[in-house]
Amino acid sequence: MAGLTITQYTIRTTQYDKTVLNKKLKTARNIAAETLERFDLKNDYAATILNKLLDETNQRQRATDIVYGTLRNYLAIDTVLEKIGECTIKRISPKLLNIIRIAIYELVYCPQTAKYSILNEAVEITKTIAGQKQAGFVNAILRKIERAVKNRQTPLEKANTEATIVQDLSSGCEFNKSFLPPADINPADYFSVVFSLPKWLIADWRDEFGLEKTKQICFGSNRKPSIYVRPNTLKITAEELAEKFTQEKIETVSTGSPSNQILPNESMLAVKSPKAITNLPGFTEGLFSVQDITASQPVKILKPKPDWKILDLCAAPGTKTTQLAEYTNDAAEIVATDIDSERLKKVSENIKRLGVKSIKVVEYEKLFCNSQFNAVLLDVPCSNTGVLAKRIELRRRINKKAINELTKIQMQLLLTAAEALKPNGKICYSTCSIQTKENSELINKFITENKNFKLEKEKLTLPSAENFGCDGGYAAVITKK
Repeated sequence: MAGLTITQYTIRTTQYDKTVLNKKLKTARNIAAETLERFDLKNDYAATILNKLLDETNQRQRATDIVYGTLRNYLAIDTVLEKIGECTIKRISPKLLNIIRIAIYELVYCPQTAKYSILNEAVEITKTIAGQKQAGFVNAILRKIERAVKNRQTPLEKANTEATIVQDLSSGCEFNKSFLPPADINPADYFSVVFSLPKWLIADWRDEFGLEKTKQICFGSNRKPSIYVRPNTLKITAEELAEKFTQEKIETVSTGSPSNQILPNESMLAVKSPKAITNLPGFTEGLFSVQDITASQPVKILKPKPDWKILDLCAAPGTKTTQLAEYTNDAAEIVATDIDSERLKKVSENIKRLGVKSIKVVEYEKLFCNSQFNAVLLDVPCSNTGVLAKRIELRRRINKKAINELTKIQMQLLLTAAEALKPNGKICYSTCSIQTKENSELINKFITENKNFKLEKEKLTLPSAENFGCDGGYAAVITKK
């Protein structure tokens, strides 16, 4: 306030407050359209762009849902546009295409949202960026699609499969004409379009798991992911953390509930809150970590002991590293490293926030680990096919060649982990992939070529939209003889 009288300061402050209050916030659809316009599939992550724009709206959760939903269901949306809207996608400018895709997403996947609101705002946004003529074009396409909708939400069991875009396990948006591939003749084609997943990937799943489990995987890969938190048991119990959330009017459900058929007897919490994770009560104090229930399984399968010396070879960002410390009551000797030095910094940040004492972070180049460790946790780089619901860009980037290259890296990491073990030591190998090549096939090959190792146990979890919903992943424990 130096140099200003009280009156001058008050006037300037009031003017500033009015400026802030009068600043026109953008709608969720505006933010979504801008995000998709800036998004480059080859180089970007949508979350990075979206997070920079969210301060411009008071509809943060809705904007996020629209962006992720539109990207997650891109192929189904484009099929509706071409088959029902009778419009060639290549002829539509990217700016208009994103507005149309957002509107189709809401028409098809958000049946509680009023149609007039969806269509009117799409037209208004188009007017702003492209003028009246283009707004008429967008309006015509969307009106044609809207008229073709027979029922925005109908039970799947009663719907015409070839005319219905699936929304969730029980319902879909049904149109008044068939336009989808016949599910009984070519399931891979049908699942590919309806769930916006690569056809070759679905064919792989069908050959490996059968048709019913492939359907389960598709639903699990397209669900809106739940948020799970792992209580830091060094500081708090699941019950105490749930009570702390309840006091702040944040709803939680224990994953140890009997209704959880996928992974029973868990002690994590499913959290329902519009708040950012970092704003949840207890985050700053280190009372919990965010972790999917499937991702929590490898440490539990390994069952590390407090008197062990443990190496986490691919530690960043440190979620499983700190879980090791919590599981062993912060009494084990844990060494964390990662070849990505920048991401390794996140491990140190998480250790500090959670108040863990038993972990030492070591740069990868400085690691000396010949026959020192009782156990190695090896959470390898993978194709991420078990976490497609979260990695929304991945379904349009993944390919068979990349998976083949990843298996070479995974095998090399296994060999490095093997050198680090003492006799009778254990490697816990894990991925968030459900591809056999990266999981059981790779482990069997390693054991065949390294006779001094044996498989102790393995567990594959498929993505699921049932109950709480969960990601997919694989974990195996192999023991050095």
